[in-house]
Amino acid sequence: MDTPAAKPNSRFTAATPGRAMLLALAVLLGVGGLSQPLGQALRQQLQQQALLNPPVDMGLRGNLGQMGFAAALGGLRSLVASVTYLQAYRAWELVAWARVDSLMALTCTLQPKHANYWDEAAWHMAYNAASHYLYNESIEPWVRGRLSEQYKAQGVAILKTGLSHLPQNAKLWHTLAEIYQNRTHEPKLAAQAWLKVRDLTGQARYARFAAYQLAQSQEASDWKTAYAMLRQAYAKADQRTPSLIENLRQLEQRLNIPYPQRIPEAAPTLEKDPAEFGPIR
Repeated sequence: MDTPAAKPNSRFTAATPGRAMLLALAVLLGVGGLSQPLGQALRQQLQQQALLNPPVDMGLRGNLGQMGFAAALGGLRSLVASVTYLQAYRAWELVAWARVDSLMALTCTLQPKHANYWDEAAWHMAYNAASHYLYNESIEPWVRGRLSEQYKAQGVAILKTGLSHLPQNAKLWHTLAEIYQNRTHEPKLAAQAWLKVRDLTGQARYARFAAYQLAQSQEASDWKTAYAMLRQAYAKADQRTPSLIENLRQLEQRLNIPYPQRIPEAAPTLEKDPAEFGPIR
């Protein structure tokens, strides 16, 4: 199948840390709420119903700021990042998404050059948290949708921040492309991200992914770009995947490509005689 591979709901890989270690470092840690808060009245209502975690004082990090916070910890940054990461694992088990967000943000602040932290933080917001609220029937539908969209946007924001530290990291661009494609449904932005992955990895299949997204645009100019890209891929026999052929067929129809110029693959044929399917109703 010529599509990105599905990923598991959790990317946490480590075990919960020991209680002694957590207590020893507890004075250094602080957590907060979503970066893009809801209205105060709505937030209080959700907190009263135990549907949203209340923000907690950010403590040392809030007083010193990101750079001062990291500098104050000195050589302990890696150790504290490991602890906050493992605390986020526990918060994920408790379905405490605001706490997961805060702890992962703290972890990323401490270790901004670790792509896996940014990747996991964005994944949990854009996929796990967003889906949790969208399908939570104990919340009003309009609130569900708002919370879900907010967490998707938070996932995008996390990746953009991560890419400001690691602009050439193909993994982060890949996850951003997936979120634009599958979660926020922004095909042009997804196409740009897929092309960036292609440039960084040199793998042609990501150019096809970009073209598939442009083919979903509402603009004819994007269809022309997608068609040109897919025709270029089609010229290489090893890239003639079913997805490529199907997208080319659709684009040929939309762009009214003359029949002599269309790809030669025949349309699928029925294995049975149409009469065997019964009368048409």
